[in-house]
Formats: sequence, structure tokens, C-alpha cells
Amino acid sequence: MTRIHQSARRRTGAVAAVLVLAATACTSGSEPPAGAADPVEVSITPEAGAEEVAPNTPVRVSAEGGTVTDVRVEQVVVDEAGTVGDEDDDPALYEVSGTLDEDGGAWVADWALRPGAEVVVTATVEDGSGARSEEVAEFTTAPAVAGQRLELVRNFPNSGETVGVGMPIVVEFDLPVTNKAQIENALEVVSDQGVEGAWGWLDGDRTVVFRPEEYWEPHQNVRVDMHLAGVEAADGVFGVRNYSLDFEIGAERILTMHVPDHELVVTTDGEEERVIPVSNGLASEHFNTTTSGVHALMERRETVEMDSSTTDKPDNLPSYNTTVQYGIRVTNSGEYLHEASSNTNIGIANTSNGCTNLRMDDARWLYENTLMGDVLETTGTDREVEWNNGWGYWQRSWEEWQDLSGAGGYATTGGTPGSVHGEGL
Repeated sequence: MTRIHQSARRRTGAVAAVLVLAATACTSGSEPPAGAADPVEVSITPEAGAEEVAPNTPVRVSAEGGTVTDVRVEQVVVDEAGTVGDEDDDPALYEVSGTLDEDGGAWVADWALRPGAEVVVTATVEDGSGARSEEVAEFTTAPAVAGQRLELVRNFPNSGETVGVGMPIVVEFDLPVTNKAQIENALEVVSDQGVEGAWGWLDGDRTVVFRPEEYWEPHQNVRVDMHLAGVEAADGVFGVRNYSLDFEIGAERILTMHVPDHELVVTTDGEEERVIPVSNGLASEHFNTTTSGVHALMERRETVEMDSSTTDKPDNLPSYNTTVQYGIRVTNSGEYLHEASSNTNIGIANTSNGCTNLRMDDARWLYENTLMGDVLETTGTDREVEWNNGWGYWQRSWEEWQDLSGAGGYATTGGTPGSVHGEGL
């Protein structure tokens, strides 16, 4: 059943569970009895019988002389062979909620329609006497053209994962996006403890990242509903599927490191948990200087090949290739926290190639007791981590981060900034 929201753009209204009765206001051939309410004039757009409707056209229902009490939008995608497509998709992903105006006489869908679908809209309305009637409209939507079907490539985190309070939500698409506002408006983030955040686009227009204004509150659940089906991502390019992502924010774990001190301090939920001796970058060159700034911990591997060819090391300096244990990635440019048993300067001097070197026991403990998205705050070097080097998104101020949004700013979790529908539709 489609949700009905009781104000112009409010998305938190209760679900209206309405019993659908047989039509009473559509009977012809007789005059209404004395004292009966005037019939309700119901309009549904797109109109019944319409073919190949643009998927980003909003479904609208109006009830002149009455109120809209329920709208159901059913969508079935049928391929060229006449079989139902995407049979493995959860039907709940395609429920179309809507927003009712303050007078209760006009309803508009929040989300777009599936491309290449047979659509049935069933509207229930009520007249002034409380009598209900039902109106049905059936139509089809245009299919998405091969090569112009926007799909999800990958996302971080994955469903079911527990992550740290600095975790960004990263969504990568297979095609570039030019209609950024509509795509952002289709990505609905809901958290147990509401937070203000914004989506920001990376270079290349295929990756969009959600970052709260401040770190996430710990110990809560977060859901991302991606209502992408039918949204026009670029000229003639439409989303074809919806997705849902659920993950958990774990403890507030903050790692702090002032590089000249040769130690890493781990604080969990406000309590100091461990002080770890380290050796950081030698800092004789830019490439072997440990980056200062706010980092979110990235991928984790029990063994990592440290290959200088994957770094920004100048060609005139000696190359290296070695395998280390318990690696936690900090940047895309090759900076890790990792075991370095051969480094006798741990806790004494900074002699690494830019990574944070740890003794074996400490490296193993850190690997086993931290999460992707935990925060590393580093100070004391003259190399600031670039905001787009790994997950350094916290390097941008809140105002600077909002500048990366195509929708023009923040969205409180549990809603989106605006419409997913095409302009003028």
C-alpha cells in the first residue's frame, strides 16, 4: 500500500491503512438521492491508456469535491519476450510513497516509475458524506535504452557491516551523472539518531558521497534507500533498479597521532583504550611524509604488498617491494597503518616511507579492534592529506562540502532536498 503524507512535503506522516470499498460515486443512469453529497471528480495522471510515458513523470491524483484517502501504484516490468523482468527484486523496493496536500484533495508520488513497466494506479477517494469510491488508471512507461541504463557499480559500506563514526556512504555508478540534484533526491538516508548531512560529487561524476556535518553518533542503525528506478541521471539515461543498504555505526573510536611524539592513542567511547608506539614517515621527501589531517580508516588486509611503484615516490629514489602484516589503508596514495617488525626505531624515531609502522602485537591488536570508518586524526607534519585522497572527506569544512552537492545543500536524514521528477513534468 502506498503511503500518504499529510502535508506539502512532509515525509514522516503515518501510513494510511484504508479499506478499499466498491465504487459508489461512479454509477451512471440515476440521480443521486436527496441530501447526498456531490460526486467526487477524480483525475489520475498519466491518463489511462497512455503508452511509453517518461519514467520520471510524477503520478498525480486529484479529487475535486473530496479527499484522497489511498493510492496504490503497482508496477510490473515486462521484457521483449513477454516475461517479467528482475524477478529477484524485492517488491518492497518499488513501493511508491506519495505526499498529500493540506486540503487532502491532491496527491503526488515521491518517486519515479520503473522504465518499461506496466503500471496500475488505484486511487480511493471520499466524498463529503464519507462515501468512498475507487478510480483506476493503467498505462505503460518507456523502457531504458541499452547503453543508457544507470546501474550501481558498488557501494561502501555494504549491508550488514558495522563501521566507525567517520564512515562516509559511497555510491558509485556505471555512467556519468549530469542531473545530480535528481539523483541526490533519490537517495534517502535514515538513521536512528537523525543527523544533518549532504551528498557531494567526486571528479568524474560517477561517484557521490554522503557525509554528516559532524561524526555519526555511535551505536545506531542507518538505512539508505536508493530510489533510482526511473530517475533521469543524464540526457536519456535512466536508473533501472532500486537498492537498499543497511549498516550499523559502532563505537566512537578515535585514533590520534601527533607525529613528533612517536605514539598513537586509541580512544573508545571517550575512554583511552591503548597507547601504541609508532614510527612515521622520514619526511625527507613529500612522498615519505605522513599526512596530517582527518582520515577515515579504509580497507583492511592481513597481508599487504608494499610496492613503491604504487606511490608517488620520485623515480630517482630507491624502489622497494615488501610484504607486511595487518595493514589498514589510510589513503589512496598508499599510506597504511601496518606491522613493520624490522623497524627498530618504533617509538623512537620516524624512519618509514610515510606509513605508520607498528610492532607485531600492536598491529594485530589494532587490526582486530578497529573498524572501517574509524577516525584517525593526525597532526605534526607539513603534508596535509588531500580531501579526495582516500576518504579524507572530513578535510573539507561543512560549507565546502555542501558546495559539492548538486541539490544545493544538506538534507536531514529521513528526507531528501527535493524532487526526483523531470523539470516541467
